[in-house]
Amino acid sequence: MKIGFLDTLVFIAFIAAVIAVSVYAARRERNHEDYFLAGRNLKWWVIGISLIASCLSTEQLVGMNGQAFGGVGLAVAAWALLAAVAVVVVALFFMPVFLRLGIFTMPEFLEYRFGRTTRTVMALYMMVLYVVAILAVVLFTGANALEALFGLDVLLGVWLLGLLAGGYTIFGGLKAVVWSDFIQGITLFLCGGIATWLGLQEVGGFGALMAENRDQFHLILPASDKNLPWTSLVGGIWIAFFFYWGFNQFITQRTLAAKSLAHGQKGMMLAAVLLVLSVLIIVLPGLISHQLYSSEIEKADDSYAIFVKNIMPLGLRGIFFAAIFGALMSSLDSILNSASTIFTMDLYRRILRPGASETKLIQVGRISTTAFVVAGCLAAPFLARFDSIFQYLQSSWGYISPAIVGVFVVGITVRRAPPLAGLMGLLIGPACYGLLVNSLAPELHFLHSMLLTLGVVVAIMLLITVLRPLPAAVRFESLNDIDLTPSTGAKWAGGIVVITVGLLYLIYR
Repeated sequence: MKIGFLDTLVFIAFIAAVIAVSVYAARRERNHEDYFLAGRNLKWWVIGISLIASCLSTEQLVGMNGQAFGGVGLAVAAWALLAAVAVVVVALFFMPVFLRLGIFTMPEFLEYRFGRTTRTVMALYMMVLYVVAILAVVLFTGANALEALFGLDVLLGVWLLGLLAGGYTIFGGLKAVVWSDFIQGITLFLCGGIATWLGLQEVGGFGALMAENRDQFHLILPASDKNLPWTSLVGGIWIAFFFYWGFNQFITQRTLAAKSLAHGQKGMMLAAVLLVLSVLIIVLPGLISHQLYSSEIEKADDSYAIFVKNIMPLGLRGIFFAAIFGALMSSLDSILNSASTIFTMDLYRRILRPGASETKLIQVGRISTTAFVVAGCLAAPFLARFDSIFQYLQSSWGYISPAIVGVFVVGITVRRAPPLAGLMGLLIGPACYGLLVNSLAPELHFLHSMLLTLGVVVAIMLLITVLRPLPAAVRFESLNDIDLTPSTGAKWAGGIVVITVGLLYLIYR
């Protein structure tokens, strides 16, 4: 599939405009707080759009539509619908703790709660997984899209993407990232919505699509299903959600940069609403492709590209693919900025150069971003050996997400848990998950393996706490001047999101 000359011009002009706006918005960084946290001055609407733009990239558009096409059907929407519920919980219960402490990174919280060694271990985990999992996945899927559109060699596409996203991220830090996300997130939803609407017209409307594919319109699958059994929806999937939306620097960096707690909470509620709406662009096209283009599609992950080729008129393809490419760039810049923040603040400033100047910290942030670009580009080609990129991504996070969720939850709720408990939880989690998926129970669904791993981590942490409790409970004192007044409107919005998701599960069960 190739796009025409006019579409190519539109594509290039859009990307150039996004980069120009991002660089202009971030042209002045006076200190490391400006560079890594945008001066802690982000407003709710920027936070919400930026969160969703970073979350929705080619691995969702390609991977989730591919799973919807390949037999999972509407049930794959759980990755968006139930995630919206987790976002509500994170905004109302976890975010106030993190903003009260004024932390720059999630590993920094672990030093406050469990000591310096635990912070270092989490920082190392996050940097490694950012490169071999999410950064490599986004680069690889994006390069495959460029090959389909322009005939560009995959390896060349990987390096082109890395250089483009890395360039303005290196220059502008989080300000450049959030403004590029803002533009690209809006464009993606508009173009994706148009594509879905055109697809629904082609099949005769939503009712006709559902009538023709009734067996695909179930949000709950049998416990024996190998892709997404219902048992995982009440267990392991929540580990993935709370890690991703609550304790993952890639996402939380925007909320840590919020102007106030109210702005952070409202921004996350906007993201939750958009997650529910995103089902229209990350699931329905796969179902439409299943009805219309099954004979053309050999590999499930190709379904979205063929859907767009057949549905979008020639003059709109450039804009649409620019929006998809923009979503990819949003994920790339977010990963790179988060990884460099962890390296600079959790490792360089704390261990190597505690007294580093503001200028030096920004310089190190830019150098480390460059290093992560190179590492991601080197790792990306190895993903060609996997059948499902989305499945690879989710299962890869399983090595660290149960441990991190367990350590954070116990650290916040069990205030007398000692430093040893946190450290042991982080060390045992990856080993336990690795044993389950590789030798002890390889046939077990990876979400069930994550749940078992979490149980082991929490049990060990509680046992250590019983044997060696802290003499006094830890108190989370306010360590900065951020306005911590919660948002009443966010609570109402969160309630509406939870009720909406519940109703959808009742209707399409």
